[in-house]
Amino acid sequence: MTETAKSPVGGILGQHQTHLNQGCFLIQRCNACGQHIYFPREICPYCGAGDPVWAAPSGLGTVYASTTVRRRPEAGGDYNVSLIDLDEGVRLMSRVTLLPPDAVRIGLRVQARVQVTDGNGLVVFDLTGAPA
Repeated sequence: MTETAKSPVGGILGQHQTHLNQGCFLIQRCNACGQHIYFPREICPYCGAGDPVWAAPSGLGTVYASTTVRRRPEAGGDYNVSLIDLDEGVRLMSRVTLLPPDAVRIGLRVQARVQVTDGNGLVVFDLTGAPA
């Protein structure tokens, strides 16, 4: 891993960011109750068991909510911020890319991918061909 790809945060959040920096999107699953967990935690928020394990999600999800953030073109232009419900049952905040921000609608089916820029990974979503 390059110096720029190191996470500035330690612990479970640092592990999560390190995976993203390497292009890998992982969520957690509790071995005790089987629930998927996101945002990463040391202890399962459902049953209190320790040491949830990392698991690769399908990455498929549905837009739960979306808004357009307006910016001047010289500042990068408009972009969307969306809440995405993954098929595994967790919700996360991200962006739907490769689609005009105003075209992102509730109910769209999306697929996660990791976008790595300057060694820093970020989960973004692309439109799928599947109906909601």
